[in-house]
Amino acid sequence: MRNSEITRNTKETQIRVRLDLDGTGATRLSTGLPFLEHMLEQVGRHGLFDMEIDAKGDLHIDAHHTVEDIGITLGQAFLDSVGDKSGVRRYGHAYVPLDEALSRVVIDLSGRPGLVYSVKYTRALIGEFDVDLMREFFQGFVNHAQVTLHIDNLRGDNAHHQCETIFKAFGRALRIACERDPRMAGVVPSTKGSL
Repeated sequence: MRNSEITRNTKETQIRVRLDLDGTGATRLSTGLPFLEHMLEQVGRHGLFDMEIDAKGDLHIDAHHTVEDIGITLGQAFLDSVGDKSGVRRYGHAYVPLDEALSRVVIDLSGRPGLVYSVKYTRALIGEFDVDLMREFFQGFVNHAQVTLHIDNLRGDNAHHQCETIFKAFGRALRIACERDPRMAGVVPSTKGSL
């Protein structure tokens, strides 16, 4: 079974994530952050992951802790769901356009956390959402999923479009990396024999 349920409770946040890597793209999200939910819905839909995320955080301060801790908990769920990584493709990449915006995401289920995040948003806020928090989400994810992730927004004039292309490409790249490769059945995709 390639699914998991992870709970993270701190003095700042209480988060529960349920994840099925072999789903249909169904999501149920309750975070108190509508724009982040819109982005996470893209990950589920384009990755074909079933995801449930319930998060309560100290939003009266700001969204930082909640966004970062959702990334951390989702990363833990992916790490748990993919297991020892035997039989998966390991690498995935995707280019996704949305009107004038275009982003590229490349991922390696390497076992080594690393984030390269090259995004210059055209404005600091999308609605009331601080776009700086997107990097915090991905850093939390990378650290706890133990993946190498390169995110490049190649162009865009509309910050919403920029962000949406990133999350759609992330979902698609992650889906490819997590897919079972019939030629690698039972084999960890590394010359070291483990990831």
